[in-house]
Amino acid sequence: MNQAEAARRAMAEWLADEHELGSMPECLEQTQEFDLHDLHYYIFRYKPTRNHPDWLLGVAGGYEKDALDHCGHVFSEMEVYQETSAVDQAVALVEQVRAYCMREAAKQEEAAGIGPFAGFVLLREARWDPRKLAEDLRETWQIEIRELPDDPDQPLVAEVDGMTVAVSLMGAPVPDQEAERNAENNYLWPQAVERTKQHRAHLLVAVLGRDQTALSQASLYTKLVASCCRQDGVLGVYTTGTVYEPELYREVAEQMNEGELPIYDWVYLGLYRSEAGMCAYTYGLQAFGKREMEVLDSAASPQQLHDFLYALASYVLDQDVTLNDGETIGFSAEEKLPITCGPGRSLDQTMLQISYQPA
Repeated sequence: MNQAEAARRAMAEWLADEHELGSMPECLEQTQEFDLHDLHYYIFRYKPTRNHPDWLLGVAGGYEKDALDHCGHVFSEMEVYQETSAVDQAVALVEQVRAYCMREAAKQEEAAGIGPFAGFVLLREARWDPRKLAEDLRETWQIEIRELPDDPDQPLVAEVDGMTVAVSLMGAPVPDQEAERNAENNYLWPQAVERTKQHRAHLLVAVLGRDQTALSQASLYTKLVASCCRQDGVLGVYTTGTVYEPELYREVAEQMNEGELPIYDWVYLGLYRSEAGMCAYTYGLQAFGKREMEVLDSAASPQQLHDFLYALASYVLDQDVTLNDGETIGFSAEEKLPITCGPGRSLDQTMLQISYQPA
């Protein structure tokens, strides 16, 4: 059996599945081939029954060189086959399957305790320029994206340093006013809610690693989002539990060029007042496999609490430290702040509570 025959068998078996046609197609013909992301694909046209009025399109792949095993990109949306646009149709199907596989893998990675590294770049209108994104990535971060979608409506999917990056245009606001609600959390940007309400579309940005560390994935994700912020009509960045001002997100990201971690882009520092004092918490450490932290009922000022948690989050991520129940933490030889682990008051999850009072 050669590769084309293996692809035909894979296509036929996929179509015969009970969740698809439920039986072998009456007619199945291979028509064209193409290469995408260093893999080889076969395009098919088929008829569910001999009397079906239209030929429908399917694609099977991708194959490495002469291999007979495909990577799982066997799919059809049962759309009408068009000879002149079959390759474009098939490429769109493959990118759709790749994006789905990325989302599923991200869920598995999140369940394993890392990630997801995904977020939304809010747009004034449903328009973006993939070529400009590639130019900005090259100029600012020396990242090369070689395969760009011909149609901006198709997702950009590429491999960078062994990680998969994806940017997809969504022609509608983030559902259920989720972005607007979370924009209320950004006490550093008074216009956050007003700007967020103006968005009519968004870019879904994601990075999926394999064996890479959480820091490597987060760094690439932040570089990608920061470059997306240079697109026309960007209103905000919805990630890590809040909506960031695009210019500030980009400025913080560029600290990586100086060897610093962009903590403000990775970890949201929440502040609120209780009856007994000021409280603060982190949101974002969980993506790095760390527990979120909170300080409760402190006599510290909001600025003191903010600076303390920022320093603590920086220490945990920069030094890859895992804090545990019953330990102490401090930034001097004399400072020993107790750490307890229990149900969070700030977030609905188990958190580390740090007992902090100003000197």
